[in-house]
Amino acid sequence: MQVTILGNNSALPAYGRHPTAQVLSVNGDLLLLDCGEGTQIQMQRFGLRWRNLQHIFISHMHGDHYFGLPGLINSMSLLGRTAPLHLFGPEALMPILQQVLDTANTQLSYPFHFTPLPLGKAAQLTENKNFSVSCFPVYHSVPCHGFVITGKTKGRKLLPDACKQYEVPAAFYNKLKQGDDYLRKDGVLVKNDLLTLAATPPKKYAYCTDTLYNPNLLPYLANADTLYHESTYLQSDEEKAALRFHSTAQQAANMAKQAGVKQLLLGHYSSKYKETAPFAQEAQSIFANTLATTEGETYDI
Repeated sequence: MQVTILGNNSALPAYGRHPTAQVLSVNGDLLLLDCGEGTQIQMQRFGLRWRNLQHIFISHMHGDHYFGLPGLINSMSLLGRTAPLHLFGPEALMPILQQVLDTANTQLSYPFHFTPLPLGKAAQLTENKNFSVSCFPVYHSVPCHGFVITGKTKGRKLLPDACKQYEVPAAFYNKLKQGDDYLRKDGVLVKNDLLTLAATPPKKYAYCTDTLYNPNLLPYLANADTLYHESTYLQSDEEKAALRFHSTAQQAANMAKQAGVKQLLLGHYSSKYKETAPFAQEAQSIFANTLATTEGETYDI
């Protein structure tokens, strides 16, 4: 599981930074988290192909998180997309998109499915063989959700030489991956741990933007392999952060530490700051494994 940052600034683009958008790759599937202005250009710039993009998640109705969506949806149609696209976002989002499409008499070339986020509630949103996605409400000036993406394990890892030694037929391999023992024709029971290794634990990515610092979010973030937490301001602007329903880098680090996550990614920087290194420095004093994200960089979860 990896995440590529397409945009990590807040409301206004500044200093070469763009509004919020990032692409999560899970076993070959691409998921787009928010879609600020310029997202499709950033995808082209950093070599992310929309053909593998089947799910888009929009956290809330502030423009820096969805103004890039009409253009991306239309471009995929102009380029002949046929695969279905699944969009999850606030209920108010779909009428806006529909008006844009209707005004231009646009007929999408692909099946388009919209699912509204549950107002003020946590919920399971979708899952397939590679991942599951849930949402949770955060504390912002308008209804807003964070997202948790959990990868799925492909089962235990086979030991080919051991399988041959114990004469296990290939037709039984899928059951071995699920942890079954193998009963040979001669009545000998071959234990699974002789034939496989334990599966790699599934990865968990928590995406938390835009929100006030609030420990009530900790249960949703707990034990994530990587937490992306908004850090719009430095601690010297804590009062401004609270007034605008945002967090500081120090507060993001406190959340990471309390949630027991392994890695913290910072972003959603205010345009008042030219440099992002101070965000990492401030957070690292509390939570050492912190990175201030850079657009175009891909981070392992």
